Amino acid sequence: MSECQPYVKLNEQKLIPKSDILSLLRTYNCYHEGKNFQLRIREEDGELILEGLLNIYWGLRRPIRLQMHDDNERFRLNRNDRPTESNNNTLGRETGLARCDMCGQEEEDSPQLLRTRSDASFMRFQRRSKTHTARDLQRLRTHRFSINGHFYNHKTSVFTPGYGSVTNVRVNSSMTTEQVLNLLLHKFRVENKSEEFVLYMVHESGERTRLRDDEYPLVSRVLYGPCEKISKIFIMEADLGEEVTYDVAQYIKFEIPVLDSFVEKLKEEEEREINKLTKKYSALRSMILHQLEGRAHTSDRVRS
Repeated sequence: MSECQPYVKLNEQKLIPKSDILSLLRTYNCYHEGKNFQLRIREEDGELILEGLLNIYWGLRRPIRLQMHDDNERFRLNRNDRPTESNNNTLGRETGLARCDMCGQEEEDSPQLLRTRSDASFMRFQRRSKTHTARDLQRLRTHRFSINGHFYNHKTSVFTPGYGSVTNVRVNSSMTTEQVLNLLLHKFRVENKSEEFVLYMVHESGERTRLRDDEYPLVSRVLYGPCEKISKIFIMEADLGEEVTYDVAQYIKFEIPVLDSFVEKLKEEEEREINKLTKKYSALRSMILHQLEGRAHTSDRVRS
């Protein structure tokens, strides 16, 4: 058996000493003592691997598309079958699973959300029933699937997760940002491609740092500490999210009039610096021109 590597990768360029990671891991697990968010460690081919649940917060501004049908359907209804109480209970359990997971409750098993038949496909069989009362038809027209109080329209298969709501996936420290994104999207049967999204580490101060494609989100989570009041991992649209540096973040929480005064002071400072540089280089230009003129006169006298 090969010796365990003395480092753990944060990304392809940066390595963290194993001793530092183990020290941070002890703090991390003490914080989550008695909860399912404690991380486990193992060695694989001499490499130290961390694994466990990772919380990810929804920060999307646009709706996402969900699959209309599940990949593996658990049962089939006959063409003339009407939905039974048993089927309704199954649908209720599916809704409960989704609501529970979107609320961020602890998940112990596979990160994939176990579902029987989606609400959309279930409604398809309801419409095949021979007879419907006026009340049934009205209910079918207005029915919307709710997850954590936010609605998924079964006709359009569009869903908008509530901003700041939390879910989790089971990952390990060798999974890159792209792999974690793919796992999350697969869990909720999201049709959008992973390239449309990015992960950000969002700090309480307002600072926002993008997790690059070659980074390992679970390692980043351990490095930033276990307290999610201080920092959280958000999923955002790739074309809408942007990084916010600490220098900018420290001004974000001020009121608009205060920020306006800061802007005015920055403008005044900018003008002063411009004037200094203008005077400096104007004087330097004058000196150079004076020297050139002196040399020109000397040359003329020599020729004469």
